Amino acid sequence: QVHLVESGGGLVQAGGSLRLSCAASGSIFSINAMGWYRQAPGKQREVVATISSGGSSNYADSVKGRFTISRDNSKNAVYLQMNSLKPEDTALYYCHTNISGIYGTNNYWGQGTQVTVAS
Repeated sequence: QVHLVESGGGLVQAGGSLRLSCAASGSIFSINAMGWYRQAPGKQREVVATISSGGSSNYADSVKGRFTISRDNSKNAVYLQMNSLKPEDTALYYCHTNISGIYGTNNYWGQGTQVTVAS
């Protein structure tokens, strides 16, 4: 069994910063791609940023230059540093990982952490 635990969401004023964290635990052989997605009310879930096992990252156009994704393989963790936050960044943010373990290679999602940006 694999579990993802997210933390770091909250309420912040526009222009402020937040740092999201996500740590995986359980029967893990290796963690492949990791990423952050978000879903605003009434909208579909969208990718925010992804990072490969080798450290290559990709970002949605809407967050480029403001958000930074990183990972710590020794801690099975992925982070999202969010700067210059805008009200339109308000959403439920989900951590996603692709993990190889005793149950094969599967995708796992965190429980979601709320980010609210006040104008």
